[in-house]
Amino acid sequence: MRVRRISGIGSTVAASAALLLAAGACGGAEMGGGDGGDGGGGETITIGVKYDQPGLGLDEGEKPVGFDVDVATYIAGELGFEPDQIEWTEAASANRETFLQQGTVDMVIATYSITDERKELVDFGGPYYVAQQDILVAADNDDIKGPEDLDGKVLCSASGSRSANNITEDMGIGAELREAGNYSECIELLSNGTVDAVSTDNTILAGFAAQSPGDFKMVNAPFGEEKYGVGLPKGDTERCEAVNEAVTKMWDEGKTVEYLETAFGETDFAFSEEQPEPEGCA
Repeated sequence: MRVRRISGIGSTVAASAALLLAAGACGGAEMGGGDGGDGGGGETITIGVKYDQPGLGLDEGEKPVGFDVDVATYIAGELGFEPDQIEWTEAASANRETFLQQGTVDMVIATYSITDERKELVDFGGPYYVAQQDILVAADNDDIKGPEDLDGKVLCSASGSRSANNITEDMGIGAELREAGNYSECIELLSNGTVDAVSTDNTILAGFAAQSPGDFKMVNAPFGEEKYGVGLPKGDTERCEAVNEAVTKMWDEGKTVEYLETAFGETDFAFSEEQPEPEGCA
């Protein structure tokens, strides 16, 4: 059941955030911008998103599309960058920290769950959304109704994600893990019967289920929570604070729910409509 949307008036952060970005440039992208969201005229911001997750970040040729892409575009706008000043880069689960540490990207918005382990390597703004973990199975599979039913079953594990480990290690369930490069590969393995199930964020699973109606189904037994953060280079506190202001404004204006409706309105996924509590910046 969806929860009530919060409302209110957010603060405008474009001008101040753009100045902060100019002071905190990283990697090859030239950061910065002026009033009115012009990004300083010709400067760009490089954002890492997923390219293989329908509903969230999917490469459709000209540019990626999905909920995370919409969120990234909004935040970049509040930081002073027009859509045509965004340079999109594919950020797979396994290379998100590396991209931020090496300056390949300026931020990552790619179903990037905030964890204590990752906080040792990068900083996070947000969270901008809190997902829960669920399980995807073949449409005709009636044996798996929850995590406990994965005991003895083959579960796909995507490189760089801890979702499968949450089941085998944290919950102590004896599933057999089958490694894949990403969740698109996991879906292929599920489709051909190599694995019995795929488990990760319900947002990700809903997107894949909607892409192939009639082939898969979510068991709708959510557990745990995944706080989606905006990945930033370590120590970039000022930019983190600007991002948090942008996230709050995005929720206050109803834009986040609008993006969720666009991404998942045609599915049976009951997404949350309440802004998560900001974690704060170190």
